[in-house]
Amino acid sequence: MLRSLHIRNYILIDSLDVTFPEGLVIITGQTGAGKSILLGALGLLAGGKADSSLISEGAESCVVEGEFETPQGLRIIRRVLYSSGRSRSFIDDCPAQVQELSELSETLFDIHSQHRSLLLTDSAFQLSLLDHFAGNEGLLEECTDTWRKLSGARKEYSDATEELKRNLAESDYNKAQFNELDAAHLKAGELQELEEEQQALANAEQIREDLSLALDCFSPSGRTGVAESLKEARRAIEHAGRFLPGMQELEDRIESARIELEDVFSEVESNAERIDVSGERLEQVEERLSLLYRLMHKHGCSDIEGLMEIKEHYSQAVSGTEELDERCQAISRRIAELEASYESLSARLHDARSHAAPLFAEQVEGHLHFLELERSSFNVELQPAEASAGGKDAVRFLFSSDGSRPTDVAKCASGGEISRIMLSLKAIMAKFKGMPTLIFDEIDSGVSGSVADKMGKMICEMGQTMQVFSITHLPQVAAKGSAHYMVSKQFNPATGRSSTGIKLLQGTDRVNEIARLLSGESITPEAVANAKALMNEN
Repeated sequence: MLRSLHIRNYILIDSLDVTFPEGLVIITGQTGAGKSILLGALGLLAGGKADSSLISEGAESCVVEGEFETPQGLRIIRRVLYSSGRSRSFIDDCPAQVQELSELSETLFDIHSQHRSLLLTDSAFQLSLLDHFAGNEGLLEECTDTWRKLSGARKEYSDATEELKRNLAESDYNKAQFNELDAAHLKAGELQELEEEQQALANAEQIREDLSLALDCFSPSGRTGVAESLKEARRAIEHAGRFLPGMQELEDRIESARIELEDVFSEVESNAERIDVSGERLEQVEERLSLLYRLMHKHGCSDIEGLMEIKEHYSQAVSGTEELDERCQAISRRIAELEASYESLSARLHDARSHAAPLFAEQVEGHLHFLELERSSFNVELQPAEASAGGKDAVRFLFSSDGSRPTDVAKCASGGEISRIMLSLKAIMAKFKGMPTLIFDEIDSGVSGSVADKMGKMICEMGQTMQVFSITHLPQVAAKGSAHYMVSKQFNPATGRSSTGIKLLQGTDRVNEIARLLSGESITPEAVANAKALMNEN
């Protein structure tokens, strides 16, 4: 229930703090007094459009805050508008998105204004009423969840099959590219090794000549070799050292040079022996290099490692097609399971709706008869519809005011009849578990006399099980409330502007307000007496 409402600087409301009781709350006031302003403020709490024009003249901001009692405890919704056009929203003093306000407010209050009668033409609204009446909330939740999963699986399957088509179209090309690179038996670092070997093989003769010349220098023809000469020199130094001090160091240096030269000679000789002058090997190396150069040019690579990465890419593409095909089959199986589950849930919903439809129509028709549409008939027609989150049914409300064949309610009901139909529907809704506070904005429009009195009784009965607000001009309805508030507009000469306020009416004030509704601005003794009589009836 709406426990209290606090408003600052909202249009004509400078400051308003009002608390509300349980049961039926009546709100009256002269035309233009500002009753619609109160509804607009509540609309802001429901996530309505924020506009700086809603801020009172001269103010920098406006605040609307509602406190609601729920089974889970107190919930507070606050909306702040700034003259800059910016707005902020809060739930229980925590910042919130406007969408969050909208979702929460749907569980807290339901505003039925005159234009809301257009809901009678809304098939989703009609279906939701029938589902609430049938107690289909659990089934609907399960069906909605299954539909969401099914839609997601179908989207996933569509994406996967499109990708598979693209992969299959490229499959032969990918396989050919992979096979070519796989047949090349690529090895990291191979290119540099081959290039070095190719240089050696291509210049083998020159290399052998150069190395032979180097070997000859170690042992020139007809002369003692360099190594042998160094041995002789070391022995001579050693002999001289017997008589000349300090020769040992020179002897050691000559020996070190001799050993190093012998090692160099050995390596040069070994390299000379390894030189391959085979034209066949050179041809093999050049063919291998030609293959690698061609592959690198083809795939835009500068080394073997790049080719190996591309080979891995094609390998994954080839194997990925097989994995994608398996994935598509798995998704298809999951879709079949979800479709079977969805069809079962849709069938259960259809059965529940088919069973509830005549009972629902009977109750609505009973309310209409009570509201003096004695010859009226009301039917609920189930029709097949495209599959959706709510199953595969659509609903049409059919109405006849005179007992003739019922037709679509939106095409045959007058304004007064629409008001009575909507009140009948709301009366049934009031019995639904967990219904939010109902706010009627002149739902009694277009009716008067005894019909208005009976509408008042119905609204009063609804107020016995939940909090109901009724904004009305009808004294028969106003007299039914357990609490009565009046909205009024006052002009302030000091500021030169009018402001709207609301106050709780009790005793004589309430009698006079109901008398005003009966007789107009000139309150007669007869109207006062009539007002007291109406109030005493309740």
